[in-house]
Amino acid sequence: MSLVPGDTRPAAHDERPVDFGAFVRREGGNGGLVAQPRMGFSDPAKMREGLIATKGADASTVGTITLDSYTRVGDLDAAESALRDGIGLNGFPIVNHEAATTRRMLAGVRDATFPVQVRHGSAVPRDIFRACLELMLNASEGGPVSYCLPYGRTPLADSVRNWAECCTLFSELRSVGVEAHLETFGGCMMGQLCPPSQLVAMSVLEALFFYHHGIRSISVSYAQQTNMDQDIEAVRALRRLCAHLLPTDNWHVVIYAYMGVYPMTPGGAYRLMGEAARLAVLTGSERIIVKTVAESQRIPVIAENVAALEFAGQVAGENRPLSVDGVDEDSQTYREAHALVDAVLNLDPDIGRALLLAFKQGFLDIPYCVHPDNMGRARSYIDGDGWLRWAETGSLPLKRVVGGGRSRRLTASDLLDDLSYVQRKFDDEALELDGRDSVPAGVEAPMEPSGKEIEN
Repeated sequence: MSLVPGDTRPAAHDERPVDFGAFVRREGGNGGLVAQPRMGFSDPAKMREGLIATKGADASTVGTITLDSYTRVGDLDAAESALRDGIGLNGFPIVNHEAATTRRMLAGVRDATFPVQVRHGSAVPRDIFRACLELMLNASEGGPVSYCLPYGRTPLADSVRNWAECCTLFSELRSVGVEAHLETFGGCMMGQLCPPSQLVAMSVLEALFFYHHGIRSISVSYAQQTNMDQDIEAVRALRRLCAHLLPTDNWHVVIYAYMGVYPMTPGGAYRLMGEAARLAVLTGSERIIVKTVAESQRIPVIAENVAALEFAGQVAGENRPLSVDGVDEDSQTYREAHALVDAVLNLDPDIGRALLLAFKQGFLDIPYCVHPDNMGRARSYIDGDGWLRWAETGSLPLKRVVGGGRSRRLTASDLLDDLSYVQRKFDDEALELDGRDSVPAGVEAPMEPSGKEIEN
């Protein structure tokens, strides 16, 4: 019998899954790095093929089942119609596929050496978590803010309530000896142009929200931004705040390869991905979500995902964590992130209510986010050294750290330039090498996909 609300007995034929967080902490960190793709196919056979290829990559890996857009927004009728009519989706419709189908897809692939995480992007994830419980898929990700504000118009209060219920539901796995793992997407807000201090603060706050609602195995995210030195500051700030505030030792850091406008050239794409892997290793982070050489063109195929996983593993093997001797722990990024977290936590003892009050009062304000529950007064820009700075702080509680009001007047042209900053930088570097687009030594690009593969 499956594990569903009110019935905490696992299915007899399900293997007891390993703790995703404990696995990553064992395999990653201290120079080791667990690599993970973004990968999802609606066809179970193709999804199985992708998982098997990920497991067989020449790198330390974990698996991903990325869900389709219909499932993310709760349009299960549309997902069902697509499956019935043989229309390919941009991910795996875990709610609409029969549980037996998904079990067959996972059989012999997911095991103690290869845990699998479900990735979705939903502010209304109850059906998704119910499906995960039935399948004993015990690792997922998201968050009440990070899967609400950037992606739709679900009221933030509804998302907070939904996520509180789902965290509690997911944590019931512990009653059968299985640890549920959640990764906050808070360190990836908007993908780009959100100052690192706010990414750090959101990651910490969502992790605390998870813990408050019963989750004990947690990962905190940080998305690579525009300057390596600033990113290193940010990840160190994230680790310091988590060590101080999270009431569990079972947490780790996951680095996301750059999520904004990606380089067009293969050489630029690989160099940017290499920087992300270096950032992860230099900061002692345990896991990385990779991107591929195809990101700027189309949805990557399996071979391109495997190439990215192996490249990340290769870069990890060539680097070692930075020494902490002489490091300024009270960096600008840390002081900003600490001020944001401290202000929010002082609004209300309940972290969910605190988050709602923070956005209502502008203590949290995501630049360029047009969601109705975001105040929309904060702005950012990239300075001459490639650091991401506050242009306008609005009502953010940062006056003692960075000053208040406006520090720079921005135009639409400035914003467009900043959006393409990383793409230009890495493409230009790739093309400057011998006047041609060159991939790093030792990297073999996968074969061009066929049209059929592109559709998947």
